[in-house]
Amino acid sequence: MLIDTHCHLDFPDFAEDIGAYVGRAEAAGVRRMVTISTRVARFETYVALAERFASVWCTVGTHPHGAHEELDVTVEQLVALSRHPRCVAIGEAGLDYHYDKSPREAQEQGLRTHIAAARETQLPLVIHSREADEDMAAILREEMGKGAFPAILHCFTAGEMLARTGVELGLYVSFSGILTFKTSEALRDIARDIPLERLLVETDAPYLAPTPYRGKRNEPSYVVETAKVLAEVKGVSFDEIARITTENARRCYWKMDHAAPVAQVA
Repeated sequence: MLIDTHCHLDFPDFAEDIGAYVGRAEAAGVRRMVTISTRVARFETYVALAERFASVWCTVGTHPHGAHEELDVTVEQLVALSRHPRCVAIGEAGLDYHYDKSPREAQEQGLRTHIAAARETQLPLVIHSREADEDMAAILREEMGKGAFPAILHCFTAGEMLARTGVELGLYVSFSGILTFKTSEALRDIARDIPLERLLVETDAPYLAPTPYRGKRNEPSYVVETAKVLAEVKGVSFDEIARITTENARRCYWKMDHAAPVAQVA
C-alpha cells in the first residue's frame, strides 16, 4: 500500500474521467490520495471529490500564487472548514519566489495565517516552498517558537539547510517525481540523509510525472515510481519503503483513521 500525499484531482486534467484515474491508483496499490486545496473559495469542490471516493481526502488552504486574492481568509474560517470529516490538513500555503505571482508580503501573511490554523487544529500544514529557503526556515523557526504545529515540506526541491531545519522542527519531507530525474542527484543526496520516519511520497499530479512517464500528465498511480527510487536511495526494499511512507502518512494525516467512512459522510 502507498499513499499519494499530494495531488490535485480537481484540476481540469482529470475532469473527463476522474473515476478511471482513481481506479488506476487503487489497482496500483495507492489506496489513499490527498487532493490539495489551492483556494479556500473552492473548498466545496475538494470536499465533493473526497465524499465521492473513499480513497480520496482533501485539505483547505490557499496556494501562495493566490495569497493576495484570499487575504481575507481568517484562522477561524480555516479551522471551521477543516472540521469536515474528509478534510485532513491545512494548506497548501507557503512562499514561491520563483514565479512571484503574489506579492511576497501577501504570501508571508497567508503562510502565517495557515500556520496558526495548523497550530490550533493540530492538522498538518502542507507547505509550498520554492526558492525561498532562508525566509521559510526563519518563519518556521519563529512560528514554532510560538507553539508547535505539524507540517509537511511538500514536493521538496530546496537545499540541505531547509531539509535539516524541517527535520529539526519535526516536519515531514515529501518527495515527488523530481526525485527520479537523472539531473536530481543532489536531491537524492538530501533524501539519503533524511530519517526514514520523516519521509513521504507524492505525485503533485497532474504535474511532475516521474521517470519513465516524464513529459506526460502525472497521476496518482505513478507515485509507485517515486517510491521505487526512494527505496534505492535509502537502501531498502520497495515493500519496506511502501510500509514506512504509508505509516508516516497515516501518522501525519492522523485524521484519516478517525473519520467516518465516506458513505456516512456523503
